[in-house]
Formats: sequence, C-alpha cells, structure tokens
Amino acid sequence: MNVSRPMVHPVEAPPSTEAAHNRPRVRMKDMQGMPGTPGGLILRLSQFLFAVISLSVMATTSDFRSATAFCYLVLAAGLQSFWSLSLALLDVYALLVKRSLRNHLVISFFTIGDGITSTLTFAAACASAGITVLIGSDLNKCALNHCTRFETATAMAFISWFAVSPSFLLNFWSLAAP
Repeated sequence: MNVSRPMVHPVEAPPSTEAAHNRPRVRMKDMQGMPGTPGGLILRLSQFLFAVISLSVMATTSDFRSATAFCYLVLAAGLQSFWSLSLALLDVYALLVKRSLRNHLVISFFTIGDGITSTLTFAAACASAGITVLIGSDLNKCALNHCTRFETATAMAFISWFAVSPSFLLNFWSLAAP
C-alpha cells in the first residue's frame, strides 16, 4: 500500500525584539467635528445659535410659564447655549494656539457634558412638541396662545439637538480610539 505521508518540517520562530512590543502608540488623526478643529467649532456655534434662538423665542412669549414643558425647554436651551458657547470659546483658543484637545480626560469631560445636554435638550423638545400638539390640534386654542412661537422654539431645540449629536458621537468614538 503506497500511501503518502505528510512530512513536517519544523520552522523556527523569528526572534522577538522588545522594540516591536514597546513602540509608541499611534494616535488617530483629528477628524472634523472633534474638539479643537474647525468643524468642531462650526458644530459648537450652530448648537449655540439654535439654542439661543429657541431660548429667546420661548422667553419672549408671555404665557410660556403656563406649561411645565415650556419652562423645561427654556432651562434646557439655556444650559445648552451656555455649554456650547463655553466649548466654542475653548475651540477658538485651541485653533488660535494650534493645540490639540486630544487629552483623555478632556475628551471624557466633553463626552459626558454633550451626553447630558443633548439628552436634556431632546427631552425638552419632545415634551414641548407634545404640549404644542395638544394646544394646537387637540384643544384648538391656537388663537388664544402663541402656537407659532411655541412651534418655532421647539423646532430650534430639535435642530440644536441635531447639532449636538455629532459632537457627542465623535467624542464618544474618540474615547475608544487609541
């Protein structure tokens, strides 16, 4: 019986060098939209702009205190505008001195702050949208209230939330990157 048998040829492993294991870690390049980039500054300024518009439109109505959701929207938009303006100023500083904001603690702080403010803004916008639909469609009291202003403030809060979401996601993603 002629059966071929495989032959095993041992191969020596190449010698390992410690330099291969101790090489410096490579950092991810800054993507537009991350803190300290022009895209990040644009996102922060748009967050600030839409939050301030939402806040000012809602605050100029005389009866926004009639619903708790509208008071909550004013509070959330005020917090969002303060947070976005603070980080926009930090982005301007980082761009002027050409400094990267890729410190793990700084990114963690930005991520947590963006997560909190985006959740509050989204919840306030949803609550205000519900009250606006209740007043306008279900109760048919738009003639007595400022439905157009309420709708505008709610829409601006949603747009502000849409601008916060990429900032939060990019910061959260960069925490996982080496």
